[in-house]
Amino acid sequence: MEIVDLFLHLDEYLTEIIQDYGAWTYLILFLIIFLETGLVVPPFLPGDSLLFAAGVLAAGGSLEVGFLFFLLAAAAILGDTVNYQIGHYVGPRIFEQERIRFLKKEHLGRTHACYEKHGGKTIILARFMPIIRTFAPFVAGVGSMTYSRFLSFNIVGGIIWVAMFTFAGYFFGNIPIVKDNFELVILAIIAISVLPGVIEFFRHRSAAVPAKE
Repeated sequence: MEIVDLFLHLDEYLTEIIQDYGAWTYLILFLIIFLETGLVVPPFLPGDSLLFAAGVLAAGGSLEVGFLFFLLAAAAILGDTVNYQIGHYVGPRIFEQERIRFLKKEHLGRTHACYEKHGGKTIILARFMPIIRTFAPFVAGVGSMTYSRFLSFNIVGGIIWVAMFTFAGYFFGNIPIVKDNFELVILAIIAISVLPGVIEFFRHRSAAVPAKE
């Protein structure tokens, strides 16, 4: 329940953080976005909703929106880069040892081929899907996706993701109907973010049924 409360009242929590920590709030936001994208362990940290709430507070003058955008875009890009490097370092060693029955060397080759072909759009689209955006760069590293190719899509995806939600909060967050229904807006953002993954899951599941038959 505390996690749900955190998501639904991000504006209130951020207001308290700004009051308590002042300019250090920028560092706190940087670390949250970096950890949410850079480590596989904390994929449930707020991402989309946090960017939106930060944009709302920037519109109210509590934060400087231009600096906020560049800082959080850097955090998102750096996070995915670290995540890729972790996957690139750890993944091949796990596959080489073959201690886990379903992790075979041929799977590593298939992952590499898949990311070379479809990795660009995966890295960009994954930005807008909670949890998946945490694992996508890790898997890209495991599959040894060409780093220059990964980095270019990482930069584009990070900038688009941060810009879309931060400036949406900045330009629309203080509209009375949005401000008065902030919890519903956050729920809508979470639902929209999760929707592509849900649709993809059921699409693959429905496609698997005829294949088995």
